[in-house]
Amino acid sequence: MARRPFILSDATRAKVRYLAGVGVPQDAIAKIVGCAPKTLRRRCRDELDRGVAEANAQMCGYLFAAAKAGNIAAIIFSIKTRLNWRESKAADDPMSGGATGSHANAVLILPDNSRDPELTQVLKDAQQKYFAGKRQQQLAPGRTPAVKLTKLEGGPRQTKQTIEVPPDDDHDLPPSTSDGSG
Repeated sequence: MARRPFILSDATRAKVRYLAGVGVPQDAIAKIVGCAPKTLRRRCRDELDRGVAEANAQMCGYLFAAAKAGNIAAIIFSIKTRLNWRESKAADDPMSGGATGSHANAVLILPDNSRDPELTQVLKDAQQKYFAGKRQQQLAPGRTPAVKLTKLEGGPRQTKQTIEVPPDDDHDLPPSTSDGSG
């Protein structure tokens, strides 16, 4: 018995694009529109790709709007995914199993950017001079431990520059909740 031909209408194309956009698997889309998965991929390739791309663009728009409106979770997610930032516990953080240090340090790891070594040394000296007069502040009970922010750049060479910044009166860490969860 011969198969009946699969006739593709504009309504079917729109349905395929919608279903692909909401994440329905291609095998299920093929069953819904009444064709074989191979036929669907061959005849509706553009609709499958476009549906996913349109849905992704719409989600990115919602995320961007939420970040612009001040949604902290959206801002953090955007920075971590778009700028390749990540959080990790500092080495002297008692919660991470490191040595119990009384000083909290914020460590920024920046890309090398093939900067002039003399300029790098001048920047390090200026930083040390600035923080030389600042007193070390002990981590008070109930305060959040220091975090290490890392920005890694993709490319052929991944060099990192670490700058330790001790907290001071102007830049102390925000208090955490009393139950220790935050």
